[in-house]
Amino acid sequence: MTKPSEQELLERSQIMVNGRDISSFSSPERPLERRQALRGFDEDYPDFVDYIIRCTHKIWEEKAIGLIYTHYTHNCPIYMTDATIYGREAVVEGTLKTLAAFPDARLHGDEVIWSGNETDGFHSSHRITWTARNTGYSAYGAPTNKRILRRGIAHCFVKENRIAEEWLVRDELALVRQLGLPEIELAKRLAKADAIRNANSPVQIGVPEIDRLQGQLPPKLPVRSNDGFDVTDFIYSMFQEIWNWRLLNRVHGYYTQSPTAFVSTARKLEGISAYQHFVLSLLAAFPDAGVSVDHICYIGTGLNLKIAVRWTFQGTHLGTGWYGDATGQRIKLMCISHFELENGRVAQEYTVFDEFALLKQIYAPAAGEL
Repeated sequence: MTKPSEQELLERSQIMVNGRDISSFSSPERPLERRQALRGFDEDYPDFVDYIIRCTHKIWEEKAIGLIYTHYTHNCPIYMTDATIYGREAVVEGTLKTLAAFPDARLHGDEVIWSGNETDGFHSSHRITWTARNTGYSAYGAPTNKRILRRGIAHCFVKENRIAEEWLVRDELALVRQLGLPEIELAKRLAKADAIRNANSPVQIGVPEIDRLQGQLPPKLPVRSNDGFDVTDFIYSMFQEIWNWRLLNRVHGYYTQSPTAFVSTARKLEGISAYQHFVLSLLAAFPDAGVSVDHICYIGTGLNLKIAVRWTFQGTHLGTGWYGDATGQRIKLMCISHFELENGRVAQEYTVFDEFALLKQIYAPAAGEL
């Protein structure tokens, strides 16, 4: 008997989010009463997690694409590493094109980490596993009929039933590889097309200077609080020490002795040494890199928490490695991580960043090559 693939296992499984399976979510046949104050939200959403999971299901799997008009503001920006799209018409356009390329797409909700309230609005960090077959034309070309599994995280700011801002990261290089496409050649071609399309843009936004070092001074080490465990203190200190100070020995202080990390391009890292090598490989390719923490939200209490962090990685491609020979190109990468803490240390990590968008930056043409 043939062992089922990871995709088949995913398709057979129930959606599990925050410890609940799909049967605990509302449906037209079995609407649930409100469990949370949600002023301005549609009445069939009993709580905010249900809103995130089911509006995604309605739009993508039921193909109720027109719900975008009632679930996004008219001027909503969608931020990605290689583009920012503006307005819900652009969201509709992008959804139509993606579903035409992957009409049987299923979006498995793996986790929703959130914060906020009905007055100030809500932040959500929604971790998703995509499964689909490429039977239509996509931005990458003709149908390949290949099945794909792609992970992503969407961070949304939501108020009164409408998404007002969204930050989106997807494991796009894993998708390109599963489609069987030549990634470097494709990245060069699409980077050139983007450069030509944006050549007459009134605003050209480049990658800013790295602020990790100030003159001859080393980067500042954070001062840890002595007043018990503080989530913000933990996250800022961890990123500053490991990534900006390159104190990879400090991984031991923030992670359990046998952590598991799922990172972009379907990498699974097991143990401290594997995680340290992952960080080393990125820093070797971009030795002047600096990171900054942009947003934190979390669920849970005490020392057993689930934390969502949106962060930025930027640097100069000066080293040979995963991304080919050094090009000297400046890059900026949006990243989102989910950390699951046990007794105040990271036991599991899920980090997604768009490495195909990174390749497009690395192989972007110079102005004279257009």
